[in-house]
Amino acid sequence: MTEKNIDIRKPVLRWAGSKRQIIPVLAEYWKSNYSRYVEPFAGSASLFFYLHPKRAVLGDLNHHLISTYRAIRDKPLLVAQHLQGFPAGRCAYGEIRDSFNEEKDGIRRAAQFIYLNRFCFNGLYRTNLGGAFNVPYGAPKSGSLPSTRELRSCSNLLLRCKLVRADFEKVLEQSVPGDFVYMDPPFAVRSRRVFRQYHPDTFADADVARLRKCLEILDEKNVRFVVSYAQSKEAEILAEGFSVRKVFVRRNIAGFASSRARALELLISN
Repeated sequence: MTEKNIDIRKPVLRWAGSKRQIIPVLAEYWKSNYSRYVEPFAGSASLFFYLHPKRAVLGDLNHHLISTYRAIRDKPLLVAQHLQGFPAGRCAYGEIRDSFNEEKDGIRRAAQFIYLNRFCFNGLYRTNLGGAFNVPYGAPKSGSLPSTRELRSCSNLLLRCKLVRADFEKVLEQSVPGDFVYMDPPFAVRSRRVFRQYHPDTFADADVARLRKCLEILDEKNVRFVVSYAQSKEAEILAEGFSVRKVFVRRNIAGFASSRARALELLISN
């Protein structure tokens, strides 16, 4: 007997800076008559999994992330079989992390990515100068691995998606009137230290300027968008001339639950 699929409304991956706390607020911007959902900084794609759009484009620069989504979409049962064979614990985590950095098989590497994502410190993705994933062990408070049923349901949603490994500007070039675009870029905030999800040059001042230009182009094309960004001078650059809504989020300071603070974010829309 085959398992029935379940209706999931939460992402299969953890991700630093995820907007799961304010998903109900973000969902207010979505209208059922939008033809397509577009997200160029996919990460855990929390809003996508919550909305269940009929058509979507998910893009990200992180090739391991996009490859993992493709593996879940195309071979969810094989990914699940690999996951079920992985042992738990700090020592096992270290061995799987070392193996992940050398793994060539795409399905097994996707399973390793999910495992590391679930058990690493604070859901971070970080690499060393050589490009090797190096986030330390963070369990046991990080939760359990996704079940086969969850991966199958995730696969069904991802079958609606075009998955693109590309810079955000390339992804946004594909948007057309009738699309809804949600953007949650890594923060490039000069006034304080902000963790960079990938590597030091992922998102910087020049990228803020590029993103601002993209917002102007989207607006000229009559493409609806929402950007979430930490309150800052950079956010003011992005927001000028557009609608702004302020929301509070809870952020971990240094990744520790005991050091949480309320932070203000801007939701910028046209």
